[in-house]
Amino acid sequence: MKTLGIIPARFASSRFPGKPLIDIAGKSMIRRVYEQCVKSSRLDKVVVATDDERIRNHVHQFGGIAVMTSPDHASGTDRCNEVSQHFPDYDICINIQGDEPLIDPGQIDLISRCFDDTSVEIATLVKQIISQEELFNPNTPKVILNKKKEAIYFSRSAIPFMRGIAEEHWYKYHTYYKHIGIYAYRSARLSEITKLAVSSLEFTEGLEQLRWIENGFVIKAAITDTESQAIDTPEDLEKVLRLLEPK
Repeated sequence: MKTLGIIPARFASSRFPGKPLIDIAGKSMIRRVYEQCVKSSRLDKVVVATDDERIRNHVHQFGGIAVMTSPDHASGTDRCNEVSQHFPDYDICINIQGDEPLIDPGQIDLISRCFDDTSVEIATLVKQIISQEELFNPNTPKVILNKKKEAIYFSRSAIPFMRGIAEEHWYKYHTYYKHIGIYAYRSARLSEITKLAVSSLEFTEGLEQLRWIENGFVIKAAITDTESQAIDTPEDLEKVLRLLEPK
């Protein structure tokens, strides 16, 4: 079983234009993500998927692999599917966020191991919520799992509702999970899900994985204890820089 790691990277960003090429303590963000990915023991190849020649050229300059993709893709999943067509001999594709320069290679290994079970077709990561702020933050998607650790539903709302308990204590009495935005797919299923029309639940919540669930696809979840640190704003960059400071 061969596994391909794909890092979608767009230059355009409404909140942080040129984000993949920003300098983070002497290295670009996309380079830091790439170098973390190649440390994974489960990836056979790592590729940056971009629609911008500046990013492609930069990746080539530091010795990485980059593939140009259409500028018209609506999501990273669509971009990953285009890249997967260039590598038809790979069985598994892992969609790795291009804005997490400190991504733990162990998380990539964790999601990859889901496919040791031959019945798994799509997988993702979740982490337990440990604060009221996370639970009620609409920018932090929540996920409900069944007993097989399969995703039943994703929502920006705090679900399930806990009757009879004050909201500030919900996370203390029930195990709530948040979604960690890394996906993995069997290559054949990746091609299928990108052909699906936008679903009503996806449109309502603004979460593309609901399209897959609404169409009957099963999403296996692996539970991680590692906190992720995405860079969406200049303020997030300052947080990462502090984490990289010598202790």
